[in-house]
Amino acid sequence: MPDLSEHEWLLIFYSVPSRPVANRMKLWRKMARAGALQFKGAVYALPATEEHYELFQWLIAEVASMGGDGAFVKASRIETMKNSEIIALFNEARETDFRGLEKKLDPLERKIQSVRKGTSTQNIKKLAEQTIKLTKEYDAVRAIDFFSSKTGGGIGKRIHALDAELRKIARPAMAGSAQEPSLRKPEDYQNRTWVTRKNPFVDRMASAWLIRRFIDPGARFGFIDEQEAAQPRDRAVSFDIRGGEFTHQGDLCTCEVLLRSFSVRDSAAARIAEIVHDLDIRDEKYGTVEAAGVEEMLAGIRKTAGNDNEALERGMSVFEMLYAAKQ
Repeated sequence: MPDLSEHEWLLIFYSVPSRPVANRMKLWRKMARAGALQFKGAVYALPATEEHYELFQWLIAEVASMGGDGAFVKASRIETMKNSEIIALFNEARETDFRGLEKKLDPLERKIQSVRKGTSTQNIKKLAEQTIKLTKEYDAVRAIDFFSSKTGGGIGKRIHALDAELRKIARPAMAGSAQEPSLRKPEDYQNRTWVTRKNPFVDRMASAWLIRRFIDPGARFGFIDEQEAAQPRDRAVSFDIRGGEFTHQGDLCTCEVLLRSFSVRDSAAARIAEIVHDLDIRDEKYGTVEAAGVEEMLAGIRKTAGNDNEALERGMSVFEMLYAAKQ
């Protein structure tokens, strides 16, 4: 629990011309998405962080471009309110947001319960889309739940349980007769050379990151032609290549196959595998919002790297940073 007496705040106040009305709405929506607390008029507050400081800098510049005027200040306290009262207002706003999500969650749970009992299996894809949408909405609210309001954690557990149940239902329905990857032991794959196709991109970069992060910390990487995959040299392990030891299986990309083959139980790594799936399989199975941005960064690496080894290492570093962000 933070020391509330020491908490600092950023306060922004501004005015813009009454016309066009769209300008006022644009600013209001940005404040709402950031989780800002509105006081009287156009005065908003956020906890003092570098991210919020930068946000207010950009907003003041935007206000000026609209022909308006504004400023923001950092304050250790607001004279007419205790810090605990301000925090209570933030929590109250988030509780309202979470209760709105709860109203959507209740009927979705009932629908998935109905599918589980066998009354209907026709709408699994639609239910998955609704669950993905609700998860995104929850993540957006959780990101601005600065003081961990009471309701948020419980809603999150229910959504995660719902998602897990839906995946359990959807796996046999959508994967058909596809078999699960064979289980492997990491100790059998230590200090190995892992080989893949040339010109690495999303799945190969992510798979290499997963290998070194969770399976073989001493892994070395190389590149071969497809015809060499069936008989790799010197105990090399082939991945994401036709005929390789670890490659696509059913609707799983190579990163997912590795995750399951070595029983990697890590929620952040699983989330990254979903992003890779959406980019590599292109079926929008998980609807990951980060996918487009990750692809842009990896495309930039592919264009600027001097060789395949450099591209792979730089791509792996992107996934390492993404992993850190998701922990």
